Amino acid sequence: MEAVVTKKKPKEPKEKPKYNLFQNSAYMISLAWRRQKSVLSLCVILAALAVAQNLLGLFVTPAILGAIESGASVGELVTTILWFAGALVLVGAANGYVGTNTLFGRLQLRLALTGFIHRKISTTSYPNTEDEDVRKKLEKAMSAVMANRSAGEAIWGTLTELLKNVAALAVYLVLISSLELWVAALVLGTTVTGFFVSNYLNGWGFRHRDEEADIMHRMKYIYDSSRNYTLAKDIRIFGMRDWLESLFASAIKLYRAFIGRGERVYIWANVADVVLTFARNGATYIYLIGLVLAGSLSASQFLLYFAAVGGFTTIVSGVLSTVSTLHKQSLDISTVREFVEYDEQFRFEDGEPLEPDGARPYEIELRNVSFRYAGAEKDTLHNIDLTIRAGEKLAIVGLNGAGKTTLVKLACGFYDPTGGEVLLNGRDIRKYNRRDYYRHFSAVFQDFSLLSVTVAENIAQTDVDIDMDKVRSCAERAGIAAKIEGMPDGYETHLGKEVYEDGTELSGGEKQRLMLARALYKDAPVVVLDEPTAALDPIAESDVYNRYNDLTGGRTSVYISHRLASTRFCDRVLYLEDGAIAEEGTHDELVRQGGRYAELFEIQSHYYREGATENEEG
Repeated sequence: MEAVVTKKKPKEPKEKPKYNLFQNSAYMISLAWRRQKSVLSLCVILAALAVAQNLLGLFVTPAILGAIESGASVGELVTTILWFAGALVLVGAANGYVGTNTLFGRLQLRLALTGFIHRKISTTSYPNTEDEDVRKKLEKAMSAVMANRSAGEAIWGTLTELLKNVAALAVYLVLISSLELWVAALVLGTTVTGFFVSNYLNGWGFRHRDEEADIMHRMKYIYDSSRNYTLAKDIRIFGMRDWLESLFASAIKLYRAFIGRGERVYIWANVADVVLTFARNGATYIYLIGLVLAGSLSASQFLLYFAAVGGFTTIVSGVLSTVSTLHKQSLDISTVREFVEYDEQFRFEDGEPLEPDGARPYEIELRNVSFRYAGAEKDTLHNIDLTIRAGEKLAIVGLNGAGKTTLVKLACGFYDPTGGEVLLNGRDIRKYNRRDYYRHFSAVFQDFSLLSVTVAENIAQTDVDIDMDKVRSCAERAGIAAKIEGMPDGYETHLGKEVYEDGTELSGGEKQRLMLARALYKDAPVVVLDEPTAALDPIAESDVYNRYNDLTGGRTSVYISHRLASTRFCDRVLYLEDGAIAEEGTHDELVRQGGRYAELFEIQSHYYREGATENEEG
């Protein structure tokens, strides 16, 4: 049997960040200046306190030893010790106090970035929500603001550390400059070499982060699936526990192998660090001892210079390390900015305002409209000419994939056509502020958002100034009032258990009725119902049909269904096939025509009759 060789996909070229380290640092400083100026001042104070604490630690022992060498009295020696001790305690306490208080402002700035991201998510052009590139940018942007250690907050600690290290470096350079030039060069050279060697070897994990992320993603998926209560029945019925455990064990084995590979690389970083540290400290130690033996240095000066060399090494490494960290954090900040500033396909604030008017008739026209999804080989809809007349009840039917939902999304302004135009009362909707255009629609889609808040808030879609009389009226019209009033807290009952332990779960049909109540509460001029009865039983479905006139209230309404019998109450029916309007007329007219609509209606009717017969026999 011939072996199958699986070729690895070539790596996609890395996208260059839009903003560099200096631009992103300036962006964060500007953000702090506008929103939390205290963050900037506290960063400077923290850096100054850290430098003072460092210098006190550097001079305390040489100063005490120098006092002893000079024959100072016990009182003078005690005074020196107490002075340094008091200074260290005061500076340390101030450092701790300022460090704690700076956290609040930094958190506020991270939350501001989070707010920018969430606003972009909830207001961006609808096609962006389906764009894979946008989704990846969103994922990266969210990881930059998820926690205190994320770049959106941690960058302030890095900037403070960099400021401290640069200030301390200047002080240490002054101290070491009094020694031979080769000593400073040796210390600087070994430190920089050690940093880059160690950084490269220790960066193995960063260079292989995608591989690690794939393994971790697999482990997390299996773990989350095993504890997902919605899958609990399947896990028990199909005996999936052993299978899930074996999958998790395989992922753990892969992760252990990955960690082992990394550790074999990291050990060489430690070896390089030991060798360079020995060369630097050994040469410096021998040189300083020589000066002491020659009488050029006192014991206290020896201790001061030797500590200064060690401190200089730490500071140089600190500067390089913080710059490296700042660069990584800058990349994360850049992902936030790139997502927030992602190009919009629609006009919003720069579009013409459009205020809904319930007393005004609204007519929607699709003129020679074609639409093709990104990456698709052919159009989903092509050359559609359709006028949805003011006050008309229009039904759109067809097989799965015929383009029903796409057509409605075009009419609602979620997409712009790739050919032709969509008009509202004769004007191209691309001219308008798209958010104003959305205000003209009340809709129930197949995929809807049920939030873990109260029933009333879900219906009103707000938590302030809720018109409870209107909420109750809409719930009654949607046929869900009795269910709500039977809940523990009525309209104040929490829904879902993701947030509240006392949350109530609704059935699929109850959720759809709640969404109908939400659409009624909005009270927009155009009503769109996309399979609003898909989760309802036949009796409940019939009830919704009987209420349809009351639900739409004489407004322009568009109704999508795969059940052809449900279109009887509509003024006009469109039958879509292969992305085009194949048939058009009332239900009775289409049945009399004997075309595809009539054929499918007969098939569905046959199943309904069979079901009724079986029930009677049972």
